[in-house]
Amino acid sequence: MLARLGLAWLVMMQVMMFAFPGYLRSESMGPDNLALLDRAIVLMNWLSLILSIPVITYCSWPVWKGAVGRMRQGQVSMDLPVALGIVIAFVPSAISTLVGFGEVYFESVSMFVAFLLTARYLELCARQSIGDGASHDVIEALRSRLSGQANRVAFWFVVAQLSLAFLAGAAWYVFEPGHALAVMVAMVVISCPCAMAMSVPTSIAAAHACISARGGATPHEVNTLVRATTKVSNQSLYGSVAWHLLVTPLAAIGWVAPWLAAITMLLSSLAVAANAWRLYRRYTYSDSRVWMDGVAQQGQGA
Repeated sequence: MLARLGLAWLVMMQVMMFAFPGYLRSESMGPDNLALLDRAIVLMNWLSLILSIPVITYCSWPVWKGAVGRMRQGQVSMDLPVALGIVIAFVPSAISTLVGFGEVYFESVSMFVAFLLTARYLELCARQSIGDGASHDVIEALRSRLSGQANRVAFWFVVAQLSLAFLAGAAWYVFEPGHALAVMVAMVVISCPCAMAMSVPTSIAAAHACISARGGATPHEVNTLVRATTKVSNQSLYGSVAWHLLVTPLAAIGWVAPWLAAITMLLSSLAVAANAWRLYRRYTYSDSRVWMDGVAQQGQGA
């Protein structure tokens, strides 16, 4: 995973540099300068296409494997919208490069994959902190309960977002075809539930790390940690939903470019990771009063 992540970031930075001439193009430029810039853009597009191929094959292999594997089982996983986003952005860009006309989104594809792998690598690091023992077993039982809730929310979110993406793309195609693909790509990228998928694993891993760092916990302390972990997980889950819903209308009206949509996806994932880190810091480096306050609140609630 680390090798795929490193390659994706390396290609992303290079492709973004190749995309820069396209940002400079303006019809107000002189004919000679415009012709020279157009030739440079064609060359940069071909280089971007070549560099993007390993990103959508080698780097994105876990995505393709997860999406196809679940579809063979008659299920829809969170990898499906990711795979659709890659296809919708890459295939038209490759065609535009081959014919020498049209918009390309290679920088958006590379950013999308790099940010996605970054979020998943953070999730992997979090899972590796799990320990053994009775206290850890309680936290794992909590994982099962919270994961079911998160999967249901993420599934319906993805269904709704993909439906909106195709409807928005169709509407733009009718009224202004030139912007239809960009809007559709941005909305499909936004539909990626990376932050939602991280909400439970990161908070659960933080709880495990709290117990390990303190050398164990009493039953009262575990109950306090369970309540705090549930709260943090729900904050991350529904906060991610709210963030995506806030950005979706902006993308639908064409105010969010595909590369900006990829950045919003990364920001939401980092926010989830930071929320879990806050839980870890609070219950690892605090004194016993924090734990006892949680126990007292639990008693008052009962």
